[in-house]
Amino acid sequence: MNLIDYTSGFLLGLSLIIAIGSQNAFVLKQGLRREHVFIVCLFCAVSDALLISAGVAGFGAVTARFPQVVTIAKVAGVIFLLGYGLQSLYASMRISHALDTEGAVVTSLKKAILLCIGFTWLNPHVYLDTLVLVGMVSTGADSKLLFGLGAVSASFCFFFALGYGARLLKPLFTKPKAWNILDGLVGVLMLYLAWHLYSS
Repeated sequence: MNLIDYTSGFLLGLSLIIAIGSQNAFVLKQGLRREHVFIVCLFCAVSDALLISAGVAGFGAVTARFPQVVTIAKVAGVIFLLGYGLQSLYASMRISHALDTEGAVVTSLKKAILLCIGFTWLNPHVYLDTLVLVGMVSTGADSKLLFGLGAVSASFCFFFALGYGARLLKPLFTKPKAWNILDGLVGVLMLYLAWHLYSS
């Protein structure tokens, strides 16, 4: 087994997803609420695995040839982030809307999956990172398969660590005001990402 290629793929994959983004913020929030954590983490990791596999297999050349694919995803992503950001800001101003960490499930599994689809597949940066960047870097590896496996492993490790590690912050979020602050921060982050995406 070529550990150099595997490690290189793992470190590259980790560096691309570790930054705070809309998808990570959603996974963190689901982890804090303990709602569908396994499914949410699995969906994000598997989505990354599919995109990374396509990138390593050479799909990056396709997106480079047909940039309109990225453009369409960009427009859809801006609209999605704006909508979710405004919804989060609205929730942050409703004190009675604060969540109880011991309460019943608020978000249905269907809604959680739909939000996962939006944060993952409507984010053009995901395509650029996985299909193009990972695909390009993998061409320099002796074993593209091991490089791809390393990048995929990073996604699984990161998302499950984020989703299940979030419960360590549970004592802080027993205070209703903390949920309002989190909603506000998420809302501001989403609006910033929408602006950044629009201007990029």
